[in-house]
Amino acid sequence: MPVTVRLTDDAAGDLEEIFDYVSRQDAPSRAEHVLDRIEEAFQSLSAFPQRGSYPRELLDLGVREYREVFFKPYRIIYRVMEDGVYVMVVANGRRDMRALLQRRLFRA
Repeated sequence: MPVTVRLTDDAAGDLEEIFDYVSRQDAPSRAEHVLDRIEEAFQSLSAFPQRGSYPRELLDLGVREYREVFFKPYRIIYRVMEDGVYVMVVANGRRDMRALLQRRLFRA
């Protein structure tokens, strides 16, 4: 049975930034394509929420609460909870992911 996939405010902001960046660097049609593919990844999480791997940056810290799937170069970091899947981060994997994940997931 499909589960609900929800985006945190941060993840929704990530999508806006990705769209704006791709629109400026390439074309709005390409930005739409990228968001469509990321949306497909969200839909796959609805059907198979446990399918993702553990982010290596978090495994190094002993954290196994989060998983990730890819639409390269983008990494989609999410958490499976009883009431659904929560997308926490959508980011270009070439960024300093360790710092980003620590800021986003472990902030006070």
